[in-house]
Amino acid sequence: MSSSWIVYAIGFLAQLLFSARLIMQWIKSEKNKKIETPTLFWKLSLQGAVLLFIYGYLRDDMAIMLGQFLVYGGYFRNLQLQGKWGESGIMFKVYVIVLPILIALYIGLFGQLDWEDLIKGDNISMWLIALGIVGQLIYTSRFIYQWIHAERNQESDLPLKFWIISLVGSILIFTYGIFRDDPVLIAAHFFGGIVYIRNLFIIRKSGE
Repeated sequence: MSSSWIVYAIGFLAQLLFSARLIMQWIKSEKNKKIETPTLFWKLSLQGAVLLFIYGYLRDDMAIMLGQFLVYGGYFRNLQLQGKWGESGIMFKVYVIVLPILIALYIGLFGQLDWEDLIKGDNISMWLIALGIVGQLIYTSRFIYQWIHAERNQESDLPLKFWIISLVGSILIFTYGIFRDDPVLIAAHFFGGIVYIRNLFIIRKSGE
């Protein structure tokens, strides 16, 4: 599919939402001298995931689509653990529930992309596809780990290993983005890497 400015605009908008969640989390953590996770972190995560999934589809990029698909449930669960899902507005609920269903129906019924397209891609070598998938799986596993951690403690927080996994996955996706000439991934994971490193320092200083 075309890599027009509209496609990149969707990708950058998604990453803007992800960056906003990190900035808010970062500011709150700096203020309290310990890692904090505001409710808006999870709401922005859900909204950004929908847009980034669309971006991945438009870019014929299975790595991006797979990553967003795997973490979506974790975002929902963290909102529930914070007791904030019921308080969310109707428009937000429509956006994060109805829109993904409509997108899935469109791809299933009218989409031109098949699994062969996703696996092969356009002029993309298999090692690069593997790098993108591995990077996304590692990056995605941070929220799977966080989800399990939150369920065990019945509390929504972001532990030390979450930030370590985030940094490792981000480095891999940043590298993937360079080879893919993808400005959305490059910009997002360069900024994200800085925040992850800073949060690791905050945890070290706070003794969490």
